[in-house]
Amino acid sequence: MEKDFLKLESDAKSVIKNVWDEVSSLSDANRIIPYTDIFTCIDNTTLNGSDSPKTVSEFCRNTSLLSVPGNDTRKHVASVCVYPSFVGIAKKQLASTTIRVASVAGGFPAGQTSQHVKTEEIRYVVEEGADEVDFVINRGRFLDGDLQYVSDEIEAAKSVCGNSVKLKVIIETGELKTMANIYNASMLALRAGADFIKTSTGKIPLGATPEGAFAMLSALCDFMKNSKKTVGFKAAGGISTPEEALFYYLLYKKIISVQNITNQNFRIGTSRLTAQLQNILTF
Repeated sequence: MEKDFLKLESDAKSVIKNVWDEVSSLSDANRIIPYTDIFTCIDNTTLNGSDSPKTVSEFCRNTSLLSVPGNDTRKHVASVCVYPSFVGIAKKQLASTTIRVASVAGGFPAGQTSQHVKTEEIRYVVEEGADEVDFVINRGRFLDGDLQYVSDEIEAAKSVCGNSVKLKVIIETGELKTMANIYNASMLALRAGADFIKTSTGKIPLGATPEGAFAMLSALCDFMKNSKKTVGFKAAGGISTPEEALFYYLLYKKIISVQNITNQNFRIGTSRLTAQLQNILTF
């Protein structure tokens, strides 16, 4: 059955308002559990042009020191996300922790290079020890209607990752613009083998948006109903306050209808949120 995108847009307005109302209604005490969940779902990210071996090593060390109270032990973020050349450094610095190492790879952030170059860069980060790969689709090819090209690139990326390395496919919602495009790109990525679908690179002016996330999560919900396969969602791009993160957490929970959110099915990509949440949760 063809998707009714007018209804999707109408539903989005209502659901987004309801979720923001829920965020506003939560007391500080009732935010502790969601904020703890969110902290453990963070991909703590450094993707600066000025990154160096020294700064990335320090970033990883500082990330390993950030934790919040858990039932039996302190809880840490899900991963650090770095450029390909720093994967080995991050892996070494975090070797004694449970924090994963993720890397953007495959022509990030524009995705405007050949499939061969993309797959070789992914192969490089996998060989360096990356646990996860954040891979951006070629939006130009998608918007031109060359869907097979985009699908082939994602399948090739997943083939290099194999079963042991998670592939997060970045849709870049701000460049796809319409909910129909965002839904269709998400569905394409899911069918091509994505382990997560992700909102944005964070490298364009318009990153994550409620409307874009709603379209992505609607596609994810439809896909999982039909495939019975569990795939994750990552919100990233301009998320800088606990309230914004809480919105995406509750939106995910509402649309996907899950009770327990873990870093196996939900992520927040941020460079500014981790310390804020630790300050709120450390008591």
